[in-house]
Amino acid sequence: MSSQDEAVPSRTGDAVYFIVSIVVGAITGVLGTLLHLGTDRLLEWPALLRSHLGVGELHFLLITGAIAACLVLVSVWIVRTFAPEAGGSGVQEIEGAMEGLRTVRWRRVLPVKFFGGFLSLGSGLVIGREGPTIHIGSSIAQAASEGMKLPTKETRGLLAAGAAAGLAAAFSAPLASILFVIEETRRQFPYSLKTYTGVMLASVTSGIVTQAIAGRRPFMEMTVPEMPLDFLPAFIVLGILLGAMGVVFNRSLVWSMDLALAVGKSTSFYLVPAVVGFAVGVLLILRPEATMGGETLAVSLVRENLPLATMAIIVAVRFVTTMASYSTGVPGGIFAPILAMATALGLLFGLGLELLMPLPPDAAAAFAVAAMGGLFSATIRAPLVGVVLLAELTGAYTLLVPTLLTCMFANFVADWLGGKPIYEVLLDRTLRLAGEADRSPAPASDEDRPIGGFDQR
Repeated sequence: MSSQDEAVPSRTGDAVYFIVSIVVGAITGVLGTLLHLGTDRLLEWPALLRSHLGVGELHFLLITGAIAACLVLVSVWIVRTFAPEAGGSGVQEIEGAMEGLRTVRWRRVLPVKFFGGFLSLGSGLVIGREGPTIHIGSSIAQAASEGMKLPTKETRGLLAAGAAAGLAAAFSAPLASILFVIEETRRQFPYSLKTYTGVMLASVTSGIVTQAIAGRRPFMEMTVPEMPLDFLPAFIVLGILLGAMGVVFNRSLVWSMDLALAVGKSTSFYLVPAVVGFAVGVLLILRPEATMGGETLAVSLVRENLPLATMAIIVAVRFVTTMASYSTGVPGGIFAPILAMATALGLLFGLGLELLMPLPPDAAAAFAVAAMGGLFSATIRAPLVGVVLLAELTGAYTLLVPTLLTCMFANFVADWLGGKPIYEVLLDRTLRLAGEADRSPAPASDEDRPIGGFDQR
């Protein structure tokens, strides 16, 4: 057989793989956008409730708290009963699957992540929808891989493609989604032209589908000034501060999860979700800025010109509610909460700097955008993704250099302080709780995996 004859089946196999990648991206885009739009509609329930209930304020707060708690509890029950690995963000599960340490049980994870995420996001918890959509995308990819009987390398490449498609569906940021897979899963991704092209095709397709359904515009569009070069050192200082904050964030997140697990073991695993859900339901009425993922909050904070003391309170409250919300074990990510809290931190930094020296008009908004990339880099440890993601999300392309400086120094400081990427830490914790601390390969089939057991988040 000639080399030309051998190349034909290879090219045919590549074409089939690319078509599968496009299909995975399209389905992920549809499901991810439906989750997004459905959650936005569900979050209208407090306003609809107020318009139909003629009760006093105290009774109304008790009712909203009870409803939010019920939504959270049902979400936790679904996760714990059918797919414990569907709790929290799905990124660490996908990284584990790409290493051969975890199994994507797509028949269970896909519906649990979608409906559990719908309830948890709709309750008002401070979690992001990118966690569910990333896990949904990879579950669709796993289903396609099993149906096509793809070899291990191509299956792992398609898992990465599904993850990129899920992130693109969450934020309508296909370029950042491609870079996220390459930078975040650089140790696990089976790089080849074929698998890399599959990631691009899935991400772009998902982005096209998302824009076709939800509209075409930057997801968190902001108008920010072009900062003079004289202020670049301020962005370096901001990056240094955010590097330290990222380490604190990661360690606090794991601490809060361990605390919730300890409380659950000694009492009930539903106690912490019930308390947190009730508190969030009350805050939905009293302090809505302390609730929900925070995508719209980030944009509104930049526009509202709040005083320094108020901004400091928002930072503190968002930090606490993020830790509490993620510790419940419901499906939900940390991207959006990180971006919202970073926006408040950037504005706080700008307002504080304004007390020491004159700043250009609306300079605080520039620090807010750069801070989003900086805290993202310090926690997730993907600085290039942080820069591109913020450009796609906000449309603030004039801030590429200041944001790049902030991201680089945040990453340097986080590394110097001994911080680890959050998803690496979460995967290690998952393996430890599953009794797989030796990082031995995961069982190959659904039947080999227990349904109950630890809440691994």
